[in-house]
Amino acid sequence: MFVRPVRVAPALALLCVLAGCAGLPENTRAVHDFSAQRYLGRWYEIARLDHGFEQGLDCVTATYSRRADGGLRVVNRGVDLAAGDVSEAVGKAYFTGDKAVARLKVSFFGPFYGGYNVLAIDEDYRVALVAGNDRDYLWLLARTPTLDPTQRARFVGRAQALGFPVEALIAVDQGEACTDYREAAGTG
Repeated sequence: MFVRPVRVAPALALLCVLAGCAGLPENTRAVHDFSAQRYLGRWYEIARLDHGFEQGLDCVTATYSRRADGGLRVVNRGVDLAAGDVSEAVGKAYFTGDKAVARLKVSFFGPFYGGYNVLAIDEDYRVALVAGNDRDYLWLLARTPTLDPTQRARFVGRAQALGFPVEALIAVDQGEACTDYREAAGTG
């Protein structure tokens, strides 16, 4: 199995430096009373607004763990099923303020940080709606590879109410084709 780094648009990195990409989309609010401890572990990407660094990837997971410096270690992994290529990126995330507010900055490449904002999460920490610094970045995450259609509709409806272009969301394949890749990575 070939492992390659996640594709990154150089213009995005430059834009982040110039515009300060660790922001929060206008007229949104990050989750308060957030528990980083409960957020740790593996999340499966159910849907996303597509962008260059994840384009063509399915079987996408994000795994969070503690770092010794107080931040979070982030491991994003996905598969280009057509080519059989695995992409993996390891990054770091830090709260931008109060640790009870789900506003973080995340970096996968040196000093460049982007916004990571949990806008909604269910009380059991099983489903989360995450945005970047603006409405161009949105992810629907779950603790399992599939999500009940009612829950999906509820979280997508929340994103729509916040002004995200939910008609552009793409469903991420987390099906049977992902099994071999998960087993090879030891992620079941």
